[in-house]
Amino acid sequence: MFSNLYIISAYLYIMNGLLGKLEENLKLKNYSPQTIKTYSNHIKKYLEFAKNKGINIESAKEFLLKKLSTDNPASVGHNVFALKYFFKEILHQELNVPNPKRNKTLPEILNISEIKEMINSTSNIKHKLIIKILYGCGLRVSEIVNLKKLDINFEEELIHIRLAKGKKDRFVKIPESIIEELKAYSRLNNDLYLFHSNRGGKLTKKTIAKIVQNSAKKAEIQRRVYPHLLRHSFATHLLEQGTDLRIIQKLLGHSDIKTTQIYTQISQASIKNIKSPLDNII
Repeated sequence: MFSNLYIISAYLYIMNGLLGKLEENLKLKNYSPQTIKTYSNHIKKYLEFAKNKGINIESAKEFLLKKLSTDNPASVGHNVFALKYFFKEILHQELNVPNPKRNKTLPEILNISEIKEMINSTSNIKHKLIIKILYGCGLRVSEIVNLKKLDINFEEELIHIRLAKGKKDRFVKIPESIIEELKAYSRLNNDLYLFHSNRGGKLTKKTIAKIVQNSAKKAEIQRRVYPHLLRHSFATHLLEQGTDLRIIQKLLGHSDIKTTQIYTQISQASIKNIKSPLDNII
């Protein structure tokens, strides 16, 4: 009994030490708090799995194979990135495993009528403005919760998105239709953040997701609606309006144009405009 407790305690000590080293390494490399949290969670689950197998390349492969049998490839891909980093930076070993091939599914975007209905069916002023900015500026949910009043330049009609994904700054244009509404809302209080919680401080990502879900429900949209879907819809609608892909890339803050090119596949405008050869003979 004593020996088992000793072994468990010793392993917990080793596990916490490795997780501490990982967190320190990520902080020194200036990774975002969200990335540090995600990597730490993935590695903690692996270390718990490896408790009776040993922390080695074989147990890492076994862990990933088990994950692939239950989780979707995109989720397992995050585990692969975290494990490769952990083995290389902390254990000083190369983990040579392929990244899982992802299912090439495309998000089913909202159409203009659905977005309009979501806005019109939302009576809360703050919630309505959040939906308008998510769609009208193509912001990530993390960007809108961190948006400060000082980041809004009404004179230039621009919003400064600071240290977004990849530690990058960018500017997005304020939609003309909400400038006065945004001005009035920003004067309502002296809070640092544009959208504050009733308990003080900024809103959480979960709260934003709930706001979007409730608006979609009121608009009687039957499929799943989430904040990032409004960003997808923003980009797709811009493309269908004829906006250059490079401009859309800049607005979204994508490092690689390949990430933005997904919207050429989502957009159905070019397909709808095709005339079938059948129509020439009937």
